[in-house]
This record gives sequence, structure tokens and C-alpha cells, in this order.
Amino acid sequence: MSWPFLAVFFSGWLFVDASYRGPRWQRWVFKPVTLLLLLLLAWQAPTLNVYSYLILLGLAATLVADGLLLLPEERFMYAIGAFFLSHLLYTLSFASQMTITFFWPLPLTLLIIGAVLLAVIWTRLAELRWAVTTYIAMTLLMVWLAGEQYFARSTDMAFSLFCGAALLLLGNIFWLTSRYRFTFRASDALVAACYFGGHFLIVRSLYL
Repeated sequence: MSWPFLAVFFSGWLFVDASYRGPRWQRWVFKPVTLLLLLLLAWQAPTLNVYSYLILLGLAATLVADGLLLLPEERFMYAIGAFFLSHLLYTLSFASQMTITFFWPLPLTLLIIGAVLLAVIWTRLAELRWAVTTYIAMTLLMVWLAGEQYFARSTDMAFSLFCGAALLLLGNIFWLTSRYRFTFRASDALVAACYFGGHFLIVRSLYL
């Protein structure tokens, strides 16, 4: 198992490095390569069940979304839709493993985060307002369910899921903020690190 994990880590690191200072072709190559390696890693999990297949489908939807981002700007709506589908599939996978609990500080914190993010970018979204709002809401729901699972069970698997979902949320905060409000040099690298770190931790849960 260590070699596939190392391959994913090395490929992801090359993409993160390219996002900060490397050539453009390196980003185009290692982003899909890393996602394909993650798909292969998930496929080789010790047990394949409904939970595992939902994770696999979520990764596949993410791969499609990344491909759509390479197309002209008018296809951005479709990319948002594919990312929404990815997070929906992750959310369904978390719900399939969930013990029913309610830790109220978590949804309250996530609602505040979502409201602040929307307040920062709202005036720049134009016709994409409701699509982006729906996507943010789905991401928050994904993190909430992963967090509820962790606070209910406190297992290594639940912790990996919660950290992975939280990193995906953080990556989206960096991505949307830099795209619509504040652009800074390290934004692409931060987005890439959170993006692959989040997906990696979610896939890692299949081995716990």
C-alpha cells in the first residue's frame, strides 16, 4: 500500500509546486495524473462496497470538472455542476456510514463560514450567484456530515474523512476568493494543496 500512496503524494506535490512556480504544462499533466492515481488507489481498497463506490464516483466527477475548467469560460457553469455532483456523492457516502447525532457548534460554525464567504464574493458572481451558492451549500453539508460522524464515533476513519472534507472546503474558500475578490500569488498553490490533500484523506479512509 505504501508505494501507491507515495506515487499519489509525489504526483500531487509536482502539481502543487507547478501551481506556485512551475511551467503551465506541468499543471496540465500532473493534475489529472494525480486524480487518476487516486482513483486507482481507491479501486484497490481492501473492501469495495456502496461507500467505496460513491467515493470512486465522486473522484470521477472531480476529474470531469477539472477537464471542464480547461474549456472556455462559458463552460464554467458545467464545471461547478460537476464539482457539486462530486461533493454530493461524497456526502451520500458519509451519510451511509453515519450514526445519527447533532453537535450544534459545527453547523453553526459552518453557516457563519458560508455566510462570510458569500458576503465577500456575492457582488462579483453575476449570473453565477445561485449556482455558486448551491455549490457552497453542498460543500458545507458535506463537511457537516463528515464532522458529525467524527464527533459521534471518534475513529481514525472518521477523522480522515472530516479532515479531508474540511480541506476541500478550505480549498474552495481560497479558490472562490482569489477568483472573484482578492488575487494573490500563492493562491493556486494553496488551492492545489487543499484540493489534493482533501481528496487524498477521503480516499485514505477506505484503508482504515
